[in-house]
Amino acid sequence: MAADEPTILATSGGVAPDHRLRWRVGPLTDHAVELSGVSGRAPKVCFLGTACGDTPDLTRDFYAAAQQRGFHGSHLQLFTMPNVDDITAHLLDQDVIWVWGGSVAGLLAMWRLHGVDDAMRAAWEAGVVLTGVSAGSLCWHAGGTTDSFGPDLRPVTDCLGLLPWSNGVHYDTEEQRRPLFQSLVADGTLPAGYATDDGVGLLYRGTDMVEALAEVDGAGAYFIERGADGPAVETRLEVTRLR
Repeated sequence: MAADEPTILATSGGVAPDHRLRWRVGPLTDHAVELSGVSGRAPKVCFLGTACGDTPDLTRDFYAAAQQRGFHGSHLQLFTMPNVDDITAHLLDQDVIWVWGGSVAGLLAMWRLHGVDDAMRAAWEAGVVLTGVSAGSLCWHAGGTTDSFGPDLRPVTDCLGLLPWSNGVHYDTEEQRRPLFQSLVADGTLPAGYATDDGVGLLYRGTDMVEALAEVDGAGAYFIERGADGPAVETRLEVTRLR
């Protein structure tokens, strides 16, 4: 099963607290699965924890959450070696690919080393729904802001570029995010782009952002572009609340 066109749901969310598990699947990730159009069987969801170094407990937590939600879960790990023989074939066989947060710089380096970047493009073009949180949101874009290099945020300008826009995550909860993102767009380091408060996702059809979605009340999404002269211009977008 595949989406009708290349589809990405890039988020600052997608998980929720749970009284039994470390975390459970949140409404944004549920929506990514719905976008794949699967019916009559368990949706196939592949998890990538590359940005956290493929931490075993994170993978374990994914399988617990996937079982609870009724997904047919799998994972792609790259440390200490890939766990599948053919990465492209494995990703093409999924309905949804879910990328976790962490170091986007480390994620990009490992993906390029193992050809995951090309495999992701092939999956995207084939209609496999791509989703993820934080680094798993930034990675699809042209660039954004990251703490991959230390506590002081820095720009990252060499993401996969499936989407021509820049991306800002955790826009309302990390104080450096908003001013740095705006300054980088204003001076041309980053192209115009979209930012999300925690609990918000951006739905892209092809390379067009078509809808902002929230799994928490009051959270926002924003379009940031270069001003005619001086600071960047930020426009708050309409957000659809998921239930």
